[in-house]
Amino acid sequence: MRCAAAAALTLPLILAAGCGRDADVTLYVALDQTHSESLIEQFEEQSGLEVNARFDTEAAKTVGLVSAIIEESSRPRCDVFWNNELAQTVRLAQKGLLEAYDSPSAAGIPAAFKDEDALWTGFAARARILIVNTERIPESADYPKSMWDLLDPKWKGQCAVARPLTGTTLTHFTALRYVLGEAEFKRFIDGLFENEVVLLQSNGATMREVAAGKLAFAFTDTDDYHVALLKGHPVAAVFPDQEEGAPGTMLIPNSVSIIKGAPHPEAARKLVDWVLSEQTEAALAAARSAQIPVRSTVKGPEHESILQIGQFRAMEWDPKVTAENLEKMAAEFAERF
Repeated sequence: MRCAAAAALTLPLILAAGCGRDADVTLYVALDQTHSESLIEQFEEQSGLEVNARFDTEAAKTVGLVSAIIEESSRPRCDVFWNNELAQTVRLAQKGLLEAYDSPSAAGIPAAFKDEDALWTGFAARARILIVNTERIPESADYPKSMWDLLDPKWKGQCAVARPLTGTTLTHFTALRYVLGEAEFKRFIDGLFENEVVLLQSNGATMREVAAGKLAFAFTDTDDYHVALLKGHPVAAVFPDQEEGAPGTMLIPNSVSIIKGAPHPEAARKLVDWVLSEQTEAALAAARSAQIPVRSTVKGPEHESILQIGQFRAMEWDPKVTAENLEKMAAEFAERF
């Protein structure tokens, strides 16, 4: 894995080669390399298996690895796909590119986070929150409370979202289209442009602009917010749309699956068992990424501002509907944004 990781620093979307013997298992991982690399090394030490890890880039988040899996489907190179979101994984399942595996490590994971045919399993979630600069908005009573606050004229030009072209923002906006309905979703998108909401490349970029005080607030993920918090920036987290009748805060789990025709199926199952273990989910919760466990038996992140499942109202969204419409909406978003 260390050879692959070194190659990934210079050629992020090219598999490392020439690292001695063939790896025991090949993992495509969309979770940020800074959060996942040390965990993969722990698996290597514990299992004795060598992992060829291919990481994604921030700009091509998730989409690059999914495209590779589709392109390689006639001759798979990947054994296990560890995605940092869910809709693209479900899309692969709908294309018939995943192998069923009911991992014993998933026994305690709620059914809502598991595919009924055992093609994928969700774990270690992030919430789509509003990150607020507390110097620009000192009073908590004045914090934005909803996605619709992005459209409030008093915040014109002072807030941001990532362009919904990849990663969790693409999943979020695609899901919103079917949660809100076409008319309300169009009102939301049109309002972003009318209110001069700043459109940035990624959730990491929206976090950095708010943390630096260049913007008052923005949509981001809880892991990016937590990084800003650890660096001492004046930021707060708002889990939006908690009022009666509002859609709620979107929760997006990581997901893991075995690729159909995986070259190393036995090692792939061992890797999936480890990824889905309580030990790994606890490590992700305790790490800088501050992932939210989907199991009540796993301790959540230390900081009280990152709420646990049951402490906030989560948005009800359909991963299958979202996945079915991901390509269509991505094309529409690419044209509009």
